[in-house]
Amino acid sequence: MKSKKQWAVFAVGLVVVLAILVGVKAGQIVTMVRAGEAFVPPPESVTSAKVEAAEWEATRAAVGSLVAVQGVTLAAELPGTVRQIAFESGSNVRRGQLLVRFDTSAEEAQLAAATADAALAKVNLERAQRLRQGEANAQADLDAADAKAKQADATVRNLQAIIAKKTIRAPFDGRISIRQVELGQVVSPGSPIASLQSVTPIHADFWLPQQALVDLAAGQKVRLRTDTFPRADWTGEITTVNPEVDPATRNVRVRATFPNKDGRLRPGMFVNVAVLSAEKRKVLAIPATAVMFAPYGDSVYVIEQKKDANGKPTLVARQQFVRTGERRGDLVAVLDGLKGGETVVSSGVFKLRNGAAVAVNDSLAPRAQLAPKPTEN
Repeated sequence: MKSKKQWAVFAVGLVVVLAILVGVKAGQIVTMVRAGEAFVPPPESVTSAKVEAAEWEATRAAVGSLVAVQGVTLAAELPGTVRQIAFESGSNVRRGQLLVRFDTSAEEAQLAAATADAALAKVNLERAQRLRQGEANAQADLDAADAKAKQADATVRNLQAIIAKKTIRAPFDGRISIRQVELGQVVSPGSPIASLQSVTPIHADFWLPQQALVDLAAGQKVRLRTDTFPRADWTGEITTVNPEVDPATRNVRVRATFPNKDGRLRPGMFVNVAVLSAEKRKVLAIPATAVMFAPYGDSVYVIEQKKDANGKPTLVARQQFVRTGERRGDLVAVLDGLKGGETVVSSGVFKLRNGAAVAVNDSLAPRAQLAPKPTEN
């Protein structure tokens, strides 16, 4: 009987203890829920930029390749042995300058003999002509002497041509490449000697869609840039618009000419070109970093001033869907969705949500430029 009373007291005590623990825990949970409801997340630190109205030149961008105004691979027409190399690899040469001379000792000896035969044939022809005037010989003798003189002259000219073909000269002014022959080397017909390129000025060939034909004309200004020289640009003009459109791509080939006095532009280089138009169009420009690109639509965060629950003014980011257009440098044109003078978040957009509080700090914000140039630290 006594044992049963002890167990009953123990059970009642256990229930009381559990009830107290449950009550304490429930109070803690209620307190945490209320604290969570009252918690206001700190504002996100971002940088801002104004939506600015600007005038951009109407341009058409394309990718092209540089082509020499004149370019040729010099090669041997006749077999021979290299006896003289009269140029340095990579140097500038003038038209008519001697480049390579082959061994012509055999041809020169033959030329001396042929010249003597031609002189003798000329003397015999003159003698036959005098005799014929006095009717001291037949007409056939005169004809034979004339034919002999012409054959001798032809032999001389043939040997002179062979010697000239074994003397390689520059066909035009330009820069010559690394030579591909050495002294004493025996070359066969068609063997390359060196490449000669005329690079002042230089052409850039590129392709544009057929819709651009209405705006293309000879003399139109073109701007050229290349990753090889990121701080430089060149201005040239269109010299040729191909009269036919490629039926496979519906693109038209265009050629522009650029000054290249310093020779930095080389044939075969990859370049970016922009065909400029005299017309300018008005756009609303913002930094490209302000746009959050997504498959369902591009958007930006517009910074607005509102009042919080306590009535204090605060900055809030409102997500705004936009339609973007052409991109130039660090900027992108906004075709729809924004108004001039509005302020948008320029960096930090990926950590924001619609209605999030923000704190603007533009002290370290990078400046968006239309034509950015890299700087060395």
